[in-house]
Amino acid sequence: MRLRLLVLSALLLSGCASGPSHPPLQEKQTPLTKASPGKVSDAWSIFTENAASQYGVDEKLISAIISVESGGNPGVVSRSNAVGLMQIKASTAGREVYRTQGRRGQPSTAELRDPAKNIDIGAAYLRILQDSALAGIRNPQTLRYATIVSYANGAGALLRTFSSSRDRAIAMINAMTPEDFYQHVQQKHPAAQAPRYLWKVTTAYRTIDS
Repeated sequence: MRLRLLVLSALLLSGCASGPSHPPLQEKQTPLTKASPGKVSDAWSIFTENAASQYGVDEKLISAIISVESGGNPGVVSRSNAVGLMQIKASTAGREVYRTQGRRGQPSTAELRDPAKNIDIGAAYLRILQDSALAGIRNPQTLRYATIVSYANGAGALLRTFSSSRDRAIAMINAMTPEDFYQHVQQKHPAAQAPRYLWKVTTAYRTIDS
């Protein structure tokens, strides 16, 4: 518990140091903090546990995304205005979460800089992806891979690498092994960032203890 508090304090301090006096980071640039995925997971587990339980999302996946997106730094803002631990864009993922929850508008930057709210919105968005565009993917590992890619580059772009029909795309995905799906993303996804993002989050996921 003491170690968790020390790591959390360090990450919060680095988040404060990355406020308005610093230029915004480039999207997917190396984060300001260098904490390992395991330390990031431990530091924010009080919030990731709650969000994972509330939305039925894999807690390790939430932590792995935090590690890759921000390095555990709650103050990171990208040039495309993705904010905080899970690098939420208010006008896209944030707005979609609000709409699904029956709320108007979108979260403010101040809300997205709040670690608890950022993780809650990020986890809610993962649930939306899995319950809508990715619904029907049967293998849990394949679903995790698909969720990772969709979080960064959208579910539509992923599914179109299989078929213009969502149902047909899901059927094709279900005919693959997780390893085949992983290789398909590496070879077929139109966004150059997608294969590396999948690799980075998957590597962080495997580093975090269950």
